[in-house]
Amino acid sequence: MNRILVLTLLVSIFVTACQVERTPLPIPTSTSTLTEDQLIPTPRYDPLPTSTSTKKPIVTVTRVATSDANTTSTPTVFKTETATPILDEWKDLPVIPEVNTNVRDIYENGLLLGNDPNAFSIFGDCQSEPDEFLGVFDTDPLVVEDLAPELRETVLNFEGSFDRESSTSQDGTTPGALLWDQWHRGEYGCTFAETPVDCELRINRPSFVIIQIGTHFESRNTDYLRKIINQLIDAGVVPILATKADNREYDNRVNRDMALLATEFDLPLWNFWASLSDIPDRGLYTRDDRPLQGAIYLTDDAKEIHRMTGLAMLNAVWRAATGN
Repeated sequence: MNRILVLTLLVSIFVTACQVERTPLPIPTSTSTLTEDQLIPTPRYDPLPTSTSTKKPIVTVTRVATSDANTTSTPTVFKTETATPILDEWKDLPVIPEVNTNVRDIYENGLLLGNDPNAFSIFGDCQSEPDEFLGVFDTDPLVVEDLAPELRETVLNFEGSFDRESSTSQDGTTPGALLWDQWHRGEYGCTFAETPVDCELRINRPSFVIIQIGTHFESRNTDYLRKIINQLIDAGVVPILATKADNREYDNRVNRDMALLATEFDLPLWNFWASLSDIPDRGLYTRDDRPLQGAIYLTDDAKEIHRMTGLAMLNAVWRAATGN
């Protein structure tokens, strides 16, 4: 089959992944001509082991709201305890954890490598794009004015990163797509000699990366995530792992494995899933024009929680890394 035609078909399938059901595609191992077998992979899922007996426990917290006369927002006080995310125990982890000090070592190494202390990136799908997630903090001054002083300081530090589009935050993005040198289509300033992850690290030089991905899960989701996490740490970039809102895989294995990866690498976990327990239908709905996708889209209330807890997590990790 003609190479250009095959690549065109692959890109068209990936780009519409937030719009239609699809079979996950493998990452080409080279830029040689793709075969028919690569277009029809055999699904296989290899979850992380459920035992964490040799892993370090995650430090968890109970959040207590405190009043602040100068703002309509409520800062957070942390009470710490420990837990390990075995099976469904990840569901009980806090939305925002106390961040371990090991992130400071990663961050400081990144500064030596030339990373930008005022930049962060996002690795995610359509729900992580600026208009759906954090873009408002760059585009609406009134929203920023209503934040607690501590969060306003965080927004000021990362000004320009919130509304930034990138190859790593697109419709249908999967962990495998982040490692595929065709996923960016040569856009966003990327070249076909680099993956979206390579491109983002080169162009944005972030000190932090929020990884919230998995609605379009793959048979090798965790294998690809390990490669991405290792690449980020080697580059001196602090990965911030996150759970997702939906359970499209029906057994919550994507969120469970994300929590286990956080333990494995001793990284902070933003448990977004846990923030939705008090709103109807957990803030999810099915679009009438896309019934096969199921309840994966966030309501307006859920989007607001997504935005605010995401900013709170970035704030917590940034302050742990910098000692502020």
